[in-house]
Amino acid sequence: MSLQTEPSSQAPAAALTGQIVYMYAFDIAYDMLRQPVKTLLGHPVEQFVVDPSKRGPKQVFFYRPQMLRLPPMERAGPHGSITVQRTVKLLPVGALSIRVCIPFSVDRIDGLVAYHDLRFADGTYLYDEVKQLAEDIRQELTPFLVRPVPQLPDEEAYTVFCVRCPLKANTGERLDTLDWLNLHRRRIAALLTEEPDSARLSEQEAEESVGKNFSYYQDDLVVVDWDAALIVDQPRNFDEILYIMELANVQLAELEAYDRMLDEAVERAYRDLSFRQFGRLRTSVVQREMRELRIDLARLSDELSNITKFFGDWHLARIYQALAARFHLADWHRVIDEKLKTLDDLYQILRSDTMNRWMLTLEILVVILFVLELVNSLAHWTVGR
Repeated sequence: MSLQTEPSSQAPAAALTGQIVYMYAFDIAYDMLRQPVKTLLGHPVEQFVVDPSKRGPKQVFFYRPQMLRLPPMERAGPHGSITVQRTVKLLPVGALSIRVCIPFSVDRIDGLVAYHDLRFADGTYLYDEVKQLAEDIRQELTPFLVRPVPQLPDEEAYTVFCVRCPLKANTGERLDTLDWLNLHRRRIAALLTEEPDSARLSEQEAEESVGKNFSYYQDDLVVVDWDAALIVDQPRNFDEILYIMELANVQLAELEAYDRMLDEAVERAYRDLSFRQFGRLRTSVVQREMRELRIDLARLSDELSNITKFFGDWHLARIYQALAARFHLADWHRVIDEKLKTLDDLYQILRSDTMNRWMLTLEILVVILFVLELVNSLAHWTVGR
């Protein structure tokens, strides 16, 4: 499909309003105890609940993690004072998801590019404050964490621009979202790729950035890209879509953490196998470590899949599938499965080596017993003479 650039005489839709949602996923521990956290940072922790939209059937299901709502903050943003709202979700796989929401009102879609990597008027970045918040939460959650990370790793971040519908032209006429997408395709692509000058984008890049788009009604739209997404919908429908994106972002962060864990395990296994003369005690320790790691990773992979299981709404399902494709979750799973297979092969080699040593020891014992029996027989024969 050829790109339609916006004619200079064509004004964009009338003022766009909505909210920008910044999602940050952190891996903070190997696992979390299945105990409710009553308070966190001096505020009560509640159960997260998603209210299904009118298009969702009654049997729609979402995983419900524990959630903390922090008091809103007033900050000076790129275009004046903004209200910053923060929520924290605790997931049993040892993950932390922090969502930051700020409202916006701009005349053109281009005006949102400045919010992509939010920097406050005092020069501080939103990311720095979020990472400090994650560190404070990690320290307070220590009693609930199983093998917490010694140092907070890099986050997995995702930005979502939520635009309130219906979209209207300057004349007040209601716009169809797909027509609006086709008209402003290059500008929307520039927003998602954080490109200040949309004219510099090639047609191929613009087409790729907005290629995964979904619409249910004439006035809603979801565009999914690798680093950011755009939602056009009624505010009451934002939460369920945002939550699907949040879970996919957490899944990506945890798969990366598992991948790092496997890299260390495989490297350690290669190192241990390179020493040909370590004793049986060390061999048994290495075998036990590899066996436990294989079991634990299988369990964690199952739990990670469980938190992203939902059903009953095919529209949300296809949005999740698009996110999984953008995040290359299937590729991450395949890489992890291959490393698990490598670890399993190393475990089998080590086990085979251990069995060979035992067999050699048994053979030596049999020979020794045979020699002793022979010596004993000769001794009796000599005495008999």
